[in-house]
Amino acid sequence: MARPDADKVRRVGIIGSGLIGASWTALFLGQGMEVATYDERDDAEARVREGIDRAGPALAQQGLDASRGTLIVCDTIDEACDGAGFVQESVFENLAVKREILKQVDAATAPEVVIASSSSGLLPSSIAKLCARPERILVGHPFNPPYLIPLVEVVGGEKTDSRAMDWAMEFYAAVGKRPIRCKKEVPGYVANRLQSAVFREIMHLIKEDVASVEDIDRSISHGPGLRWAVQGPVLTFHQAHDKGMAAFIKNFEPEITAWTDAGRIALEEEQRARLIAGAEALAEGRSHRELAAIRDAVVLATLAAKDENDGNE
Repeated sequence: MARPDADKVRRVGIIGSGLIGASWTALFLGQGMEVATYDERDDAEARVREGIDRAGPALAQQGLDASRGTLIVCDTIDEACDGAGFVQESVFENLAVKREILKQVDAATAPEVVIASSSSGLLPSSIAKLCARPERILVGHPFNPPYLIPLVEVVGGEKTDSRAMDWAMEFYAAVGKRPIRCKKEVPGYVANRLQSAVFREIMHLIKEDVASVEDIDRSISHGPGLRWAVQGPVLTFHQAHDKGMAAFIKNFEPEITAWTDAGRIALEEEQRARLIAGAEALAEGRSHRELAAIRDAVVLATLAAKDENDGNE
């Protein structure tokens, strides 16, 4: 059979009803889908319903309502995968467990259906090792909670078909996500590697007693984090000099790369050119002043929302 159109999927299977699985369930229900869930734990139904209730207010603010969809709590993996146009596995982050579960999901799911794992950092080639059809297995890594945070990292393994990757990108976009496509599989993918770099530096600052935990947190939540949330770190650095990324690299690269004990990374000319071209593409021809106006408007709105919700600390 042909793979269903990515924006026409009406039934999805969710394997695992923990925080991530229940959150995915809430999102898909909010899109008006039929969601068949399976979890081996005795309190699976209570878990998933609690997760749906927890997501309710945030879904409502996005114009979504979980009651639009149909929840089916299943007794077996086969039942959850039967008739599904897409399956999202969200079980415990353990390689052996994921391998065995994905093997069962692969066997229970129609051969044309894409199967995604919510893994946070395992290699898709490794987790698909026991699957008979690894060409349709990939990672669809959400950021917690999936009903709220738009990012999904789509990562293929050595045997993943590029058409399955294309389809997954289209599917996630169709349900309101902002997917990114990893060009190769690496542990931790993209966003978690960036987060881990920040956390390594946090641990170093704590070890050296440079600042309190509270002030380290504020340094991001009331500093670069506000700008990153609007335009991302690359576009933020592009705006750090009125002549853009090329001038920023020339003037500040030696200082920035020296401000860490993790080791200096020197960019070759080809890599510099890619970074500069990428930053200019992100700017989309907008001037430094135009980009700054967008940043200022969103940051001011964010600060007002933080103050209103007692998040100013």
